[in-house]
Amino acid sequence: MIFFQIQKRQSLPISVSKAWDFFSDPKNLSIITPDYMNFKIINCDNRSIYPGQIIRYSVSPLLGIGMNWVTEITNVQEGKYFVDEQRFGPYSFWHHKHFIREIKNGVEVEDIVDYRVPYGVLGKLLHQLIIKKQLEEIFNYRYNKLHEIFGEYGKTDSYTRNKNLKSII
Repeated sequence: MIFFQIQKRQSLPISVSKAWDFFSDPKNLSIITPDYMNFKIINCDNRSIYPGQIIRYSVSPLLGIGMNWVTEITNVQEGKYFVDEQRFGPYSFWHHKHFIREIKNGVEVEDIVDYRVPYGVLGKLLHQLIIKKQLEEIFNYRYNKLHEIFGEYGKTDSYTRNKNLKSII
C-alpha cells in the first residue's frame, strides 16, 4: 500500500489572528483554488471550523470531470492548527494538516497532506502522469494567491516547490 505526502511552507507578513481568520473560514478555500478546478462549496454551516464539521464541495480535479468531495474537520486548536480528512471523494485516503506559527514579522503556514490514490496500479500511473503534477500546480497557485492577498514576506521565503512531494511506504 503506497501513500504519498506533500509538505509546503509559506511565510506571510500577517498576524496569527488574521491568518487564522482566513484559513479557518471554509469559504476562503475557493479563493485559493485554481479556477479550472471548478471548486464550489455545496454545503457548509457558515461557521468557523470546528471538530466534526462536515463540508461538501463539488470539484473537477481530473479532465474536467465533476465530482463531490466531502471532508470532515477532525481536529482544531484555535490559532495553531486544524486537520481535515476526506470522507468521500477522489482519493482513497486524504489527511490534511494545516499549521500556523508565529514568526518574526508574520506567520509561517504549513500544509502536510498524506494521501493515497485509488485504482491500484492504474492509480499509481495516474499519480505519476497527472495527480502529482496537479497537486504541485494547486499549491503553487495557492502560494501565489496568498502573496497577492497578503503581500510578500521579505526576500527569504521558506516555501519550497518541488523538493517536498515524496512517496512514503
